Order: sequence, then structure tokens, then C-alpha cells
Amino acid sequence: MSATVLVLDKRSASAMIPSIINQGVNPIVISTWDFGVAANRAAWKVLQGGGHALDAVEKGVWVPEADPKNQTVGYGGLPDRDGRVTLDACIMDEKGNCGSVAGLEFIKHPISVARKVMEKTPHVMLVGDGALQFALENGFKKENLLTKESEKAWKEWLKTAKYEPTMNIENKLYDKVAPTKLPGNQYNHDTIGMLAIDKSGNISGACTTSGMAYKLHGRVGDSPIIGAGLYVDNEIGGATSTGVGEEVIRNVGSFLVVELMRQGLSPEEACKEAVMRIIRKKPATAKEIQVGFLAINKKGEYGAYAIQKGFSFAVCTAQKDDLIIPGKSYY
Repeated sequence: MSATVLVLDKRSASAMIPSIINQGVNPIVISTWDFGVAANRAAWKVLQGGGHALDAVEKGVWVPEADPKNQTVGYGGLPDRDGRVTLDACIMDEKGNCGSVAGLEFIKHPISVARKVMEKTPHVMLVGDGALQFALENGFKKENLLTKESEKAWKEWLKTAKYEPTMNIENKLYDKVAPTKLPGNQYNHDTIGMLAIDKSGNISGACTTSGMAYKLHGRVGDSPIIGAGLYVDNEIGGATSTGVGEEVIRNVGSFLVVELMRQGLSPEEACKEAVMRIIRKKPATAKEIQVGFLAINKKGEYGAYAIQKGFSFAVCTAQKDDLIIPGKSYY
């Protein structure tokens, strides 16, 4: 497959999507942000071998979870205001089985712990110390996730210690040196949400993050919450989200997107309506934050929509493994 990343502007992306859309041909994998290209390729190795979509999304999001340069997912993630790296993740398969962890420390791959919760317990979510205890009992290795780079950024933040959950807060790390570095490019990232359809036409999804930079210790966003950060209905499709999780939770965003697709909306239309609900309910807040939704339906058609500019998503099929599409936005 090609190793060249193709980036489309809105006009060319809109013109090209109909010709590259999956059109019912499986498999396919999509994920949030352009660093999703590497994650998609890892997932594709599972799918092209006839593997299960659940295995694909787990292996796919392992890539950003283990990347120390990605400061909002897993190892190397920016800590909370107390300097502690706490991770959130969830996973869901085509049968409605799901697992989740929140506020998990010291474990590099929270998505795999979430899968263990799904497969080995009667529960959906484990949190904090209980999630860590469960992980260690199941053979996961305890390790320090705070890198020197993230610790340095945290100590710099402590000089002013102003807590402002503003749009794409991680971008502020680069304001002085490179203000053009948009969220999701090779220098700056966000939550990764991934959705895949395997050769059997079954859908699974995964979502994982280190959460909002410098959050209050104990804060949990939408990423580990089934129906908010991720939702899969094998009859209809799946959806995932990125951005300020509080507003996604208030609107049960990913579940909403899937239900809108059930009513006949396309993935992009459903994502847009979910965004508009946030804007209509809190117009002043919406101007200052970022939320984006990404969705795929049972046909393999996909789409996205965000509040602010800067959101992109990655697509991998047998025809093209490195497509990046800028998501449309309200502002």
C-alpha cells in the first residue's frame, strides 16, 4: 500500500469522498485526527488477515497509547494539575459487549484493560485504584507514564496554575514557537477514537485518552463512557467523539449520532446535528471549546463534524491506507 499521506482540503475532500467511499465493501477502519493514519495501519493488519474488528481497534489504538510524543493519549500524556497521568478508555463490540476504565494510572495500554473488564467481569467500568488493581492481577505491567517532556510542560504550567479548559488547550504549548501547529497534526494530538468494520460486516470501536491537560485530579471526560465517547450498534453503525468531554457527556453524543443515523441521516449529517445540539444549548460555551464527532454506518459510509476548525480524521481501506480528511465545522 502507498506510504504517502494524502491531505485534502474541504472542497477536494467533498468531491472525492463519493469515489472512495467503502460502498459496502469490507473491511474499513477510520479514526480521529491525522495521527490516526499510523493507528489505522496497525488495525488494518488485523482486518486484512480476516481478523475481528474488535481485535483491530484494540491493536490500532495501541499505537498512540505507546507513543511518548503524543501528549494526550497514554504514555507521555500531559498530567492532571497534581502531576499524575490518569488514563481513560473504552471498547465495544458488535454484540453490545463493552468495557471501560477511568482514572487509571501506571498502565500503558488502558484499552486492553478495558477489554479485560468487558471479557472477564460482569461490570462495564472500573475506576482509579480498583482499575489498577484489576490490571495488575491480570498481568499488566506497572510503569511510569510521565515523560520528561510532559513533566516539563506541567511544571511550566504550574508557574501560573490557571485552570482553563479552553479549546485545544494543548496547542498553547506551541503558541510562541509555531502557532500554525493545529490540533491533530504530527506535533499535537487529542483523544483517539477508532471504528472498524471487518470482512463479516461487524463493527467495533475503541476510544482512549489521557484526558484534558491539567484537569482536576479525578476528572473523567467522555472517552470511557459508553454512549458519550463511543457507541456501536451493529444494525446501524458506530460513532466516537473528541474534544471537551463534559459537553459530549451532557448530550450523550455518540449514542445520539448513532440514533440519528437510525432515523436516516448520513454519518456527516448525524455528526452535525449532535454538534448543533451542543451549540444550541450552550452557545457562549461552544464558541470557546472544541468537540468533534466521527461516525460510520453499516454501509461503510463515514463522516464527521466539529464545532471549530482543525478537526481531521483518517481512513484506511484496501484501496487507500493513509487518507486524511479535514472535518467540516460550524465555526
